Amino acid sequence: MDNVKNKMVVEDAPKLGNRRSFLGRSALLGLAGAGASLGLSGCKEESSGKKAAAAPAGATKAATSGSHEVAPGQLDEYYLFSGTGHGGEALIMGVPSGRILKRIPVFNIDCMVGWGITNESKAIMGTKADGSLQYTTGDTHHIHGSYKDGTYDSRWLFTNDKIHSRLARIRMDTMECDKITQLPNVMGMHGLFTDKRDPVDPAINYTTRVFCGAEFHIPLPNDGRDLDDPSKWGCLFSCVDAATMEVRWQCRVDGNMDLVATSYDGKLAACNQYNTENGADLTSMMSSERDACVFVDVARVEQLVKDGKFTTIGSSKVPVVDGRKAANADPKTAITCYVPVGKNPHGVNASPDGKYFVCAGKLSPTATVIELSLVHKWFAGDLKTERDAVVAEPEIGLGPLHTAFDNKGNAYTSLFLDSQCVKWNVEKAIAQFKGDKAANPIVEKMDVHYQPGHNFSSMGETTEVDGKYLNSGNKFSKDRFLPVGPLHCETEQLINISGDKMQLIADHTAYSEPHDGIIVRRDLVKTSQIYNMDDFPGAVKAENAGIERKGNKVHVRLMSQAPNYSMPIIKVKKGDEVTLTLTNHDKVEDLTHGCAIPTYNINFIVNPQETKSVTFKADRVGAYWIYCTHFCHALHLEMRSRFLVEA
Repeated sequence: MDNVKNKMVVEDAPKLGNRRSFLGRSALLGLAGAGASLGLSGCKEESSGKKAAAAPAGATKAATSGSHEVAPGQLDEYYLFSGTGHGGEALIMGVPSGRILKRIPVFNIDCMVGWGITNESKAIMGTKADGSLQYTTGDTHHIHGSYKDGTYDSRWLFTNDKIHSRLARIRMDTMECDKITQLPNVMGMHGLFTDKRDPVDPAINYTTRVFCGAEFHIPLPNDGRDLDDPSKWGCLFSCVDAATMEVRWQCRVDGNMDLVATSYDGKLAACNQYNTENGADLTSMMSSERDACVFVDVARVEQLVKDGKFTTIGSSKVPVVDGRKAANADPKTAITCYVPVGKNPHGVNASPDGKYFVCAGKLSPTATVIELSLVHKWFAGDLKTERDAVVAEPEIGLGPLHTAFDNKGNAYTSLFLDSQCVKWNVEKAIAQFKGDKAANPIVEKMDVHYQPGHNFSSMGETTEVDGKYLNSGNKFSKDRFLPVGPLHCETEQLINISGDKMQLIADHTAYSEPHDGIIVRRDLVKTSQIYNMDDFPGAVKAENAGIERKGNKVHVRLMSQAPNYSMPIIKVKKGDEVTLTLTNHDKVEDLTHGCAIPTYNINFIVNPQETKSVTFKADRVGAYWIYCTHFCHALHLEMRSRFLVEA
């Protein structure tokens, strides 16, 4: 592995010559031809025949010596992908540097890239009949990647919207959202996780499904019935097709589903559950001494659907099966297994060896270790009770929430009330549970600042877990950073877990709120640096550029190439419905153009070879400058077109 990392430091070092040389040589060209029409051939990157500069001396040593410093010009070892909570977007950070590399708009409006402004992004987000966005808010709690052979395959990331019960998919080649699906008859879609292989066909060893848990009970359907009788309300567990993003099936369960985990063999998906009492107020939600982790036998559910043994709810045509405990008393035919765990659990996580799921108690100072082979044994009718699948329940501290893993058999659980991270050994916890009084599973506790929620380790949810870094997402920062008013930034703390002792090595700020994430080794992430123009059916080229009018509908097809737009003057009439389509003809990596129109609320970017469009009504007469918002050239400020609206 070290040899691979050393090689990468050199080969994927930044190619600083590309854009810098382009900007330098193009400044004079731009001065000479600023008034000329757009060069239709596009600027091609010159090839000097020289290799990219090697990483500075010492970079290889730093990458392998345990240092968390990332020198200027050097690349991080990992990508960190996380949700931002009620910010409604996804975040990419570098690890160990903590550099924010990109904010990916998903459910939020972002005027920098034009998300929620362009026609293409609106189509993904969803619109009302008048063309306005259906929703402008989101709540992204969790983000997980697609798998192949038990590790990440750089196809997709998936994240949730708890507010409006939506699932979003992000393409990892462009790091942009390409699909959003709203789940029917669900409220509070909180946890999600991808499957890791097919539950029936062993040849399918990659992600095909995404499982989503619903946290809030609602009437089914939620059309005004049973408003005063919450005992009739329910929750649905949903399975979404990863490729089509269509909902495959739903399963009604008892309790409120929180987080989701999936087994490495593809056969089981599970949710930790609080409120198995099915209560509608705080007191009733906490009346039981134990709650549950519900396991869903995926193959059995899909067989029921295949056999037509399902119902539908309201206007939805999605098949719904009954996974409530009362309807699944016989393990041999059951589709669900409710394993009792600590009170009001928050979090369920799969160990990278594929053997265990761990639920943390929240209102119980314990973590419950469930052995998956015993869950399978229960489904086969060979285990006396569901509780017999529990093989350990160590007392680890106050307010345990989420658990991560290293490659040495240790678990790391966040303790919200203690403001600590506890490191404990799974096998020693099992030995203690069996009666070994000498076994002490607690290895170490470390203070974090403050009230940690999610934590996750480098490659910790894959078979390639490496036990190097742990990220603690803390809900409060208090005295950790300069004060900025009543709303403080919050903290992502990076912990080195490669040695015998945990070592806090960095504080990184978080906005709006730290949530669940994954830390992915950089060689597993394959991105595209330039789009393929032919992938955009509406791409504007020399043969179709210009203005087309059909009645009061005007289509402006515009090209950009630094430092020009292809039309210096664009004329329309008041009342026209204008669609402006812009294609970036530059081919230089990182040479993005912007397009803004004052007064008309238009602002978006187009990356090299990309096409985007906006539609708006020209309802105000006058002269308006279309200008480039994204620095692209020495003559960036001069890159404009006149948009004239005649009476």
